[in-house]
Amino acid sequence: MLDNITVREWMTAPVISVTPDTPISTAHQMMKEYGIRRLPVVEHDTLVGIVTLGDVREASPSDATTLSIWELNYLWAQLTVEKVMTRKVSTVRADDFIIEAARIMLEKKVSGLPVVDDQRHLIGIITESDIFRMLVESRSKALTPETQANS
Repeated sequence: MLDNITVREWMTAPVISVTPDTPISTAHQMMKEYGIRRLPVVEHDTLVGIVTLGDVREASPSDATTLSIWELNYLWAQLTVEKVMTRKVSTVRADDFIIEAARIMLEKKVSGLPVVDDQRHLIGIITESDIFRMLVESRSKALTPETQANS
């Protein structure tokens, strides 16, 4: 069943992305606004990194700080995605099989992979949610009305 399904069939495209000089506060706001947990980082149309909600949370100021709210906001505004992004990003190609993408995610312990072409241009993203959606929809299509009634 999964042996001939490609990443292209289930990836999300186009992708919401940021540049390395994007303020971390802007990236965080984008994640909240779009309900996403990761943003590929692109420079000159080429993937250079990825920033996750975890990266943003880790870079957030601690409640234990002695800085004032104004100092915190100033420092937070100066911090860019480039300072917290992961640079060595695992990727897949659109024509790779989805089972390979799932294997890489499991092996690398990541929940999403940017989809790139041969020049590392970002063309999509495949996430664990896409794979779950594929499994559920494939299962639903495989069931006939008779077998659904017996399930």
